Amino acid sequence: MRHRKSGYKLGRNASHRRALMRNLCRALIRHERIETTHTKAKALKSYADRLFARGRAGDTAAHRAVYAGLAGDRKVTRKFFNDVLPRYDGRSGGFVRIIPRGFRRGDGADISYVELCEMAPDFAEPRVIKLKKKITE
Repeated sequence: MRHRKSGYKLGRNASHRRALMRNLCRALIRHERIETTHTKAKALKSYADRLFARGRAGDTAAHRAVYAGLAGDRKVTRKFFNDVLPRYDGRSGGFVRIIPRGFRRGDGADISYVELCEMAPDFAEPRVIKLKKKITE
C-alpha cells in the first residue's frame, strides 16, 4: 500500500528519475517552455523551483549545485545565471508555471505545458487610471 508516501515515482528507479528531472529542467531553461505529461510537469515544477531557490544565493556553492542539477551543461548553466535568474530578483517563489493542454492522441495521456513565469513590467506595480471626464447623472 502507498499510504502517506510522498513524491513522484514516475515508474522509474531513482537514478533514472534523477536523470529525467535534470534533462527536463535543462530543456526548460534552454527553451523556456516545454511540453510533457502532467505528472512529470508537477514533479519538474518542484525540482526547478528548488534549483531556482538554490541558485539565488549566487555564490560558488550555488553555481556548483545548479551545474550538477542541470546534468553538467555549461551553456545552460551560463544562461541560467546570466539571463534567466536576474528576471526573478523580486520574486520569492513560483518560478515555473504549468498550463494544462489536453490529452495526447496516441495514448490519451494528460499533457501540459511547463514554462518559466516572468514578471511582466506592466504588472510589476499597480497602475492608477485617471478619468478625463467626471461622470454625473
